[in-house]
Amino acid sequence: MSTNSKPVVVGVDGTPASDRALAWAVDEAVVRGCPLHVVNVWQYEALVDWTETSAQREQAASEQLTEQALNRVLAGRTDQPEIVRRSTRGDAAEVLESASEGAAMLVVASHTDHRIRQMVLGSTSMHVVRHAHAPIVVIPVTDREPAKSTR
Repeated sequence: MSTNSKPVVVGVDGTPASDRALAWAVDEAVVRGCPLHVVNVWQYEALVDWTETSAQREQAASEQLTEQALNRVLAGRTDQPEIVRRSTRGDAAEVLESASEGAAMLVVASHTDHRIRQMVLGSTSMHVVRHAHAPIVVIPVTDREPAKSTR
């Protein structure tokens, strides 16, 4: 049972960097004795998304992505925090900013693996660094780590 009610919130997107952020957040939640909220954000616009999919399929894919990430990161761990899974439709930056309200901290991966991308960032991590309501931990990608999502 958690001793601290303020959760550690982590955004996941299926990338190796995201898995590293999730692993870091799991460890931090265990140390703090608080819950871990694992957030994956998905989008579906019926008039824009011409693929043969539905909002329900996108949500199911989001939930599966979260479970797979948790399975990879939690494999072999004996200490695990209480975990709340959140699959939310919307803009990733805005959802994570909102999720940071009342949180102990927000953990994200940077995905800035390229100098050009660093200059024109406009990314989710940069948005939450500027607008989050809790302290932020940004896990950097490694030089050899692809930033492409597995989803």
